[in-house]
Amino acid sequence: MNDNSPPSGDNIRKFKADPDLDQAKDTAYRVTSSELRSFIERIEKLQTEKAEVGDFEKVVFAEAKSRGYDVSTIRRIIALRKKEPGQISEEQAVLEFYMEALGM
Repeated sequence: MNDNSPPSGDNIRKFKADPDLDQAKDTAYRVTSSELRSFIERIEKLQTEKAEVGDFEKVVFAEAKSRGYDVSTIRRIIALRKKEPGQISEEQAVLEFYMEALGM
C-alpha cells in the first residue's frame, strides 16, 4: 500500500459536528450576500445620478447653442482643459505638422 493513498473504510477519521462553525459559515455567507447587494445598489444609484447629470448637461449645451455658441467648440475646450499644457502643445504641433503635410 502506498503511504500517500487515502485511508480506507475503517481508517477514515470522522469529526464531530461543530454548530458554532456551521453558524459562522451561514453568517459569513449572509454578510457577503448583503455586502454584495450593497455594492450593486450603490452602483445602480450612481448610474442613475450619472444619467441625471447627463440630462442637465444636455440642457446647458442646448442653452449655449440657443445663445449662439458653437457646442462642438465648447466640447473641445472642455476636453483640452482636462489635459496637461505639455500634452496640448504636443497635440497641436502634430496637428499642424500633419496639416502642413497635406497642404492645408
